[in-house]
Amino acid sequence: MAPASQTLKAVLDSGAEYLTGKGVEHARLACELLAARLLRCPRLELCLKYGEILPEKHLEAMRRGVKRVAAGEPVQYVIGETGFMGHTFKVDRRCLIPRPETEGLVEKVLACEPLWRRPKPAVVEIGTGSGCIVISLALARPDALYIGLDTSADALAVAAENADALGAAGRIAFTSGEMADFLEPGTVDAIVANLPYVPTADYEKLPVSIRHYEPRVALDGGPDGLAVIGPVVQDAALVLKPGGYLFLEIGERQAGAVTSLARAEGFEDTAVAKDAAGKDRIFSALLGAGPAS
Repeated sequence: MAPASQTLKAVLDSGAEYLTGKGVEHARLACELLAARLLRCPRLELCLKYGEILPEKHLEAMRRGVKRVAAGEPVQYVIGETGFMGHTFKVDRRCLIPRPETEGLVEKVLACEPLWRRPKPAVVEIGTGSGCIVISLALARPDALYIGLDTSADALAVAAENADALGAAGRIAFTSGEMADFLEPGTVDAIVANLPYVPTADYEKLPVSIRHYEPRVALDGGPDGLAVIGPVVQDAALVLKPGGYLFLEIGERQAGAVTSLARAEGFEDTAVAKDAAGKDRIFSALLGAGPAS
């Protein structure tokens, strides 16, 4: 890191060079996120402060942050927050870090106008984690009933903190448990979930910044990546109303398998949308009048 009496630009340059040398991807971005959090300003406004001399306490804080990132810790955990759907969410090792791909899932749900034309639709998120999905939905579409389910009490605590900080606490019921144990049959208008879908063999190849820091239970989907998705699709067919919607984020090679699972449970109008990288990512379906024979 840069010595004392260095400008912000010099500190960012030297920090990025150091992280690049340690093999950290997006090294410059990581340094900018650290600096923006430290200086309490939007990242895109850092360029307006390039010529400012950082005091020693800020230099030392940057050194600590850069060292943590160099050791493999995700910068989002270092600064304790991340952006998602235009909102700032608290994140730490109790929950998965929201990804840009998941914004596509939220956007898909928000674009489903038939759902939102229903009076007070009941929308349930399975595996809520940080709460980023259900909170974003509740903020954008407040005239609905929302439930966030997770089996992790630690993750639910983070989600509740985020809902409170973003003014959505009164709109969402966060509950620990499994969907089929908590929800009555035929009572839900939409289920949305970003479930663990990474096959175990692929999980073992993920970067250290993911494997050593983010909750494995939120990522590892078993041998074929469908160990959690399969049962959720089955339970969704029970708790959704006829004509209810299922929205899932899936792995890029799972479109065919998930479609087959859903159709076997009576889902119709199945579709898969691609993410910004052109990969199959967002699965959606409509529950028919009853399970397929």
